[in-house]
Amino acid sequence: MKKLHISIIGLAFLFLTSCKEEVEKPKVTYDGTSKAKELAKADSTQIQIADLPLQMEGTDYLIHPVADLSIREKGIKSRYGSSSVNDLSFTISNYGEFEITGFLQNLKFQKVDSDSIRKLTDKPVLIQTATYLKSVADRTNNQIMVYTMVDMDTNKDGKLDTSDIKALYLSDISGDRFTKMSSDFQELIDWKLIGSKNRLYFRTVEDTNKNGEFDKQDVVNYYFIDLSTKEWKITGYEPV
Repeated sequence: MKKLHISIIGLAFLFLTSCKEEVEKPKVTYDGTSKAKELAKADSTQIQIADLPLQMEGTDYLIHPVADLSIREKGIKSRYGSSSVNDLSFTISNYGEFEITGFLQNLKFQKVDSDSIRKLTDKPVLIQTATYLKSVADRTNNQIMVYTMVDMDTNKDGKLDTSDIKALYLSDISGDRFTKMSSDFQELIDWKLIGSKNRLYFRTVEDTNKNGEFDKQDVVNYYFIDLSTKEWKITGYEPV
């Protein structure tokens, strides 16, 4: 009985240790190079699906969210056999007011008077939000999308997920001019639109002490982009 008790304690310790290690996984892994790990194209065994398209108000484009089909094992045995029943979720995104959220592999764009559909990007990415800046379009006629996403395997674990650094991108409503606004290896903290100035402000944090984590020893950078012009120029500023 004593041996069993010791074994249980040992297993519990190993479980807690493994959980702690997973939680504390660094955002950036350094191995003597400044490059993130190159990822292969999407696994061909994965089943990709698209949600039904949506159209942002006042635009001429349909947007098709694309991601892998989510299959969750419920652990329920069939009444007439031993095979488990899968719970399939065919919904891969959510749509709020001018914003698409989810964990998406891509977005595809289609002009309303065309059958042609084009990808936002050919690179492996994980898109978390895609926001249409309607108020900017109303004031300037510039129809712009803002994206927060993971675009590099910065911790070099062979996959893109929320343990990697988040980046900021812009594109036109057509998906053209898809451009990274934040710098490589700088974690996007947040962004905000100031409508009166047609400016998109954003903050990033930089791992200046190279410990793989973002902490109080690191530097916070402040930027804005003037969205009233066709050219997206990043300007740094120092509020503190």
